[in-house]
Amino acid sequence: MTDASSQAPLTGKVAVVTGGSNGIGAASVRMLAAAGAAVVIGYNQGRDRAEALRAGLPGTGHSIQQITNENAASIAALVTDLKSRHGRCDILVNSGGTTQPVPHANLDQLTDQLFDQILTTNVRGPFAVIRALAPMLTASSDAASTSVIINVSSIAAFTAQGSNIAYCASKAALDTMTSSLARVLGPHIRVLCVSPGAVATDFVAGRGREHLQKMAQSTPLQRVTEPDDVARAVLAAVTLLTASTGTSIVVDGGRHL
Repeated sequence: MTDASSQAPLTGKVAVVTGGSNGIGAASVRMLAAAGAAVVIGYNQGRDRAEALRAGLPGTGHSIQQITNENAASIAALVTDLKSRHGRCDILVNSGGTTQPVPHANLDQLTDQLFDQILTTNVRGPFAVIRALAPMLTASSDAASTSVIINVSSIAAFTAQGSNIAYCASKAALDTMTSSLARVLGPHIRVLCVSPGAVATDFVAGRGREHLQKMAQSTPLQRVTEPDDVARAVLAAVTLLTASTGTSIVVDGGRHL
């Protein structure tokens, strides 16, 4: 017999998802809400998309919040809203990020400005959100359930193959930061990475479905990785992998092999 707690294991929990209006973030929002969590959908520019997503979620208590990884004021506003609306935070999914396709051999096209933008958004931004929410995450932890941070990384962190060299470097930094934070934020907070390969989203400009299908043929599973595949790993990390921290879950159909 299946009880209500196994059907909705996150009932009473509050989750924040940055980059939550689209792609992997939106898929994670849907699954966390279906598992019973009240979800704060963080968006950068896609307010209408975030609101449409919120309107279709099961359960109650969901909201949208403008969060720009590079903007300290938007992160401070998130903390203020969480305290007034929920008084707690149990789960943080750092899914917000940026990239731009640049051939690795074209060093000149990877400008200082673009390099700085990628590192700021993909590394400093997640750290700033974690730093701001760590006190609430710690306070929400108890003997029955630790709080959880999931950083959405990439196999580019260890394959050194991706949309550009700076993107690969940013994800390698995110992986290392995840390990460092797991060491210092335990036992109250678990910190993990979910590391997809190429996913069927519009994150990388010019990488359409046909291109993804061609790429998938060279992988062991020979299937395109969908946003829901990555979101299932996020949900598993939150609800099932309760003895895991400081590690990465690879979701790529075996592409890294």
